[in-house]
Amino acid sequence: MNLLGKKADTFAHGVREHVRLGPKISETVKGKLSLGARILQVGGLEKIFKHLFSFREGEKLLKACQCYLSTSAGPIAGLLFISSEKVAFCSERSIKVPCANGEYLRVHYKVVVPLEKIKGVNQSENMKKPSQKYMEIVTVDGFDIWFMGFLNYHKAFKCLQQTISQRLDDVDTF
Repeated sequence: MNLLGKKADTFAHGVREHVRLGPKISETVKGKLSLGARILQVGGLEKIFKHLFSFREGEKLLKACQCYLSTSAGPIAGLLFISSEKVAFCSERSIKVPCANGEYLRVHYKVVVPLEKIKGVNQSENMKKPSQKYMEIVTVDGFDIWFMGFLNYHKAFKCLQQTISQRLDDVDTF
C-alpha cells in the first residue's frame, strides 16, 4: 500500500507542477478539458500525431505526454510525442503570427526533431525547488530544446532516453 501511496503522491505533484506553469489555473484546467475532448473527438493520440506530423510507414508512436515547451516568451502548453523516428511537440492552443499584409494568422507552435539529429537528452532540476524538473534535448547542430511541467517526468525521460539509445544502437549495427 505504501508504493501505491507514493505513486499517487508523485502523480498529484506532477499535476500540481503542470497546472502551476499555466497563466491561470482556471484557464489551464479549461485548456486541459478542451484538449481531452479533442483527443476523444479525433480518436486518440496516435491519430492526432499522424494528423499533425508527417508519419512514415513503420513509424510507431511510443509515448505522448502533456508538458510545456520553454520559449523566450514563456512556457507553451502542448503535447510531446516520442516516436520511433522523431520527437515532436505541438502547442495545445494556436498562437498569433504576423503576416506580411499586416494581419495575423493563427497557427499551432510545432517543433520536430528527427532522432538522428539528437545528440543527447539531459535532465535538470530547479536548485531551489528540486521537484521542478526539466528535460533538455541537444541536437547535433547545437540547438537545445527545453521541456518542463510533465505530469510524469520520469516516464517521459526514460522513454526518450531509451528511444535515443535504441536509435544509436541501430545506427551502430549498420
